[in-house]
Amino acid sequence: MQRTKLFVGLFVIAALSGAQFNNSVNANGDTKFNVRIENISSPEGQAASDSTKWPFALSPGMWVVYDKNLTLFKDGKPAASGLEAQAEDGNPEGLIKMLESEHHLGHGIFNTPLGASNPAPILPGGVYEFTVTAKRGMKLMIVTMFGQFNDWFYANEKGIELFDKNGRPVSGDFTSKFALYDAGTEKNQEPGVGTDQAPRQKSANTGESENGVVHKAKDSIFYTKTGQLFRVTVTVADVM
Repeated sequence: MQRTKLFVGLFVIAALSGAQFNNSVNANGDTKFNVRIENISSPEGQAASDSTKWPFALSPGMWVVYDKNLTLFKDGKPAASGLEAQAEDGNPEGLIKMLESEHHLGHGIFNTPLGASNPAPILPGGVYEFTVTAKRGMKLMIVTMFGQFNDWFYANEKGIELFDKNGRPVSGDFTSKFALYDAGTEKNQEPGVGTDQAPRQKSANTGESENGVVHKAKDSIFYTKTGQLFRVTVTVADVM
């Protein structure tokens, strides 16, 4: 099966639709940041136990900027339904709804690869780009799905500090802030070949329930490969 065909209808979200400090802050004290998520995995793909090759992919996901404590998930606790949809099917809509009552938070969805016209996951070489606006003291959290698994997701649970201790906006590579988590919602199958995984399942939310809890996927070889698979960079944009 051709790679493009493999990912047709992969995620249900497809139907939903630096600079100097003084020059990057507007009159309201807001700073604009550009965020770039790149799939830097090998175009030759990853190898399954039967030598089948499959492409690493990241799903559409969500972002939020915040200045107080924020809990979208907790290690050792069951996943909320919004996180389940993100981790199993690449659908961040439920997580966004969890934030709708927090009117002081900035949040959004990224779902269209750079250069594409329609929402889709990013395959090797693919890029998501979006902008966020934040005030001093704010952090950025991002959640996206490991596209070739039943219920794995990447997140930076403690957030990216967008300003240094002196209140100046920061730029840099923040990939090391991200960890691979297992949502504990669906029974695991081998990465890249499971029949209940997004590229191969007949419809969303069709895998066998696991009834587990969120935990870091430390027993997977992919847990230590984050920096080989994708890169997240944040840069300060020009004044708004």
